Amino acid sequence: MSLWARAQQLPPESLQKVRAVYGEHFPIEVRHCLATWIENRIWTPEPEEQQRFFVEELVQEIHTHTELMLSPEMFVTKMKLIEAAKLFRMQYSHAPHELYTYMRRCLALEMEVIQSAMGTPYIAQPQTERKYSELITGLQTVRQKVNMASEEIRSLQANIESFSLQYHECLKNKGHINYLQQSGPMTNERRELEACLRVQIEEMERKLNALVAQINQSQMELVDHMKENITNLRQLQSQVLDEELIKWKREQQLSGNGVPMQSNLNTIQEWCELLADLIWSTRQQVSNVARINSKTIAELRQAHLAEMLDDMSKQVTSLLSTLVTSTFVIEKQPPQVMKTNTRFTATVRLLVGGQLNVHMTPPRVTVVIISEQQAQLLLKSDTQSGRGKQPVECGDILNNSGCMEYQPTSRQLSVSFRNMQLRKIKRAEKKGTESVMDEKLTLLFQSEFNVGGGELVFQVWTLSLPVVVIVHGNQEPHGWATVTWDNAFSPPGRVPFAVPDKVSWGQLAETLRIKFCSATGGDLSEDNLRFLAEKIFRTSLPLNSMELNSMTVSWTQFCKDALPERNFTFWEWFYMVVKVTRDYLRTLWCDRLIMGFIQKKQAEEMLAKCPPGTFLLRFSDSELGGITIAWVGEANEVFSLQPFTSRDLMLRSLADRILDLAQLQFLYPNVAKDDVFSKYYTKPENEMLKNGYVKPVLVTTLPPYMSASPAYAHSPDSHRNTPSVHSSCGTTVLQL
Repeated sequence: MSLWARAQQLPPESLQKVRAVYGEHFPIEVRHCLATWIENRIWTPEPEEQQRFFVEELVQEIHTHTELMLSPEMFVTKMKLIEAAKLFRMQYSHAPHELYTYMRRCLALEMEVIQSAMGTPYIAQPQTERKYSELITGLQTVRQKVNMASEEIRSLQANIESFSLQYHECLKNKGHINYLQQSGPMTNERRELEACLRVQIEEMERKLNALVAQINQSQMELVDHMKENITNLRQLQSQVLDEELIKWKREQQLSGNGVPMQSNLNTIQEWCELLADLIWSTRQQVSNVARINSKTIAELRQAHLAEMLDDMSKQVTSLLSTLVTSTFVIEKQPPQVMKTNTRFTATVRLLVGGQLNVHMTPPRVTVVIISEQQAQLLLKSDTQSGRGKQPVECGDILNNSGCMEYQPTSRQLSVSFRNMQLRKIKRAEKKGTESVMDEKLTLLFQSEFNVGGGELVFQVWTLSLPVVVIVHGNQEPHGWATVTWDNAFSPPGRVPFAVPDKVSWGQLAETLRIKFCSATGGDLSEDNLRFLAEKIFRTSLPLNSMELNSMTVSWTQFCKDALPERNFTFWEWFYMVVKVTRDYLRTLWCDRLIMGFIQKKQAEEMLAKCPPGTFLLRFSDSELGGITIAWVGEANEVFSLQPFTSRDLMLRSLADRILDLAQLQFLYPNVAKDDVFSKYYTKPENEMLKNGYVKPVLVTTLPPYMSASPAYAHSPDSHRNTPSVHSSCGTTVLQL
């Protein structure tokens, strides 16, 4: 948000302080009308030699701005700006750096007021905000030029009407002369009258010829101005649709992997509404000029003008068509891993629906599910020869139709599907090692919009992000593998739904980091990511991080090939770690009490140097979604407890299990366990339940041979380097 935009949101008393900053030397009207130019120019200090043209540039900017202020409501402001320009030139032409310094001081004072009122420091506009300011400025400039074109059309209409009156008056005089010549003998009186009439006709024809030349010139200038407006609108529309809206869609896709969204759809809607208003006005202007040209007398018609106007009409209608079809967007995507016979939701929205009054004839939207191949055919037919035949559905969706509704307060035209359900699915034939979880489908949203009271009809459609359909919960991990890879690595402008088969480790590592962080609230360190790299590559890695990040990982390595001596893949292991951390270990992970991503051998080497009772928490390599406790016994032997999974942690939290085990004294390297885990212990319930019973408590215990005596070191797995110990949960009763 610009500094001036922030200032306008201040409470009245603070806003009055801002007004006091500006006086006769720098009228507040200049600050308001040239806000973007002033801030872009003055944020960064300039050397004094660069400031010598500042006054002339400022005056020129003011004049440019005032030339576009045509409406009567802006007259007073326009006069104040013109006076300010004269004042600047008169007082500061000899010392432009003084005006530059004075304006910088005003901005600094303005910033102080804002920071004092809001309690937070104001940060100068980042590049994206400046870009948005430039976009708004561009739209406002085109609006002023469109208003100027309207004034020119009114002036042209007035000139044509004036020509018509004078032309018919001239014809009337010529008719009078003919009457004098044919109605009888020419007397002196008649000759004088005829001579007088001829003088009048000559004068009229001279004025008419001048008016014809003026009208012809006005028509060509008007056409040039409308052409320029159409060109500017095309550029601005491309910036909004091809850059900002596409960026929003990409952010929406990445948000499926946990990336926070930066773009705001409501802001994009504001731009699209401005575009829709300007394009529609320009289209009306072209139609008006064409109508005026067709109804004028033959002497005023220019042969090529009708052809030019027809071409412009097609161009501006094409712009409107692109705007309407491109702004039919899925505001809330359906779930990307979709289970059959399970309710799901989605919301679609037309960003220009309110501006173009589409809601006057409420459009109905239907939803069908189609295959990747059908999506490709749909895009191909739409690109080549307009809308092709209706795509073949590959499933049956319940409650798949709804009417768009307009909300006046938010100016949003949208429809929310709250009770859709996929009843059945028809699978495509599989090739090689493909599974049903590799198959990507998509939801097709379709509608028809009437614009201008039925003057224009647009067939619109949009595709959802790729969807993987599952029928059982155990298919969910692989389904999310397909979706995660697609969300992260789909190239811009791809054919549905092409993705690379290989990516760099740096790209995948960032995807895994974001996925983990968004689910658990805690980040992954460089050591954590290196551990994941070792697991997926299954080989020694280069020490140089740049070399490591440039190594390529294939889709097969990611989620197809089983890990060594395991019956699960890298992704299945990582997915279950994320799930158990999110559901049961979130706070412990965020407090950095879980080391987690560390190999068993490395954990033993670290613990072997520690006193008995030292322990650490790591994710199991052998048990999906398991977390194990490794600790040092009394004989300095390292033990690992059988991993706890979500089934275990559902019954008793990890912190309580650590409390249960007296053998665990210090969290690695030497932190007393109660100092860090006590706030997570479950408080004991000493009250009797309402039904008169005492609630039992589950307590984690080690087997009898793991007693406090040194003999417990001889576990049943003593032939292994790293003994594993089973724990059990006994039930105790609270003492009354």
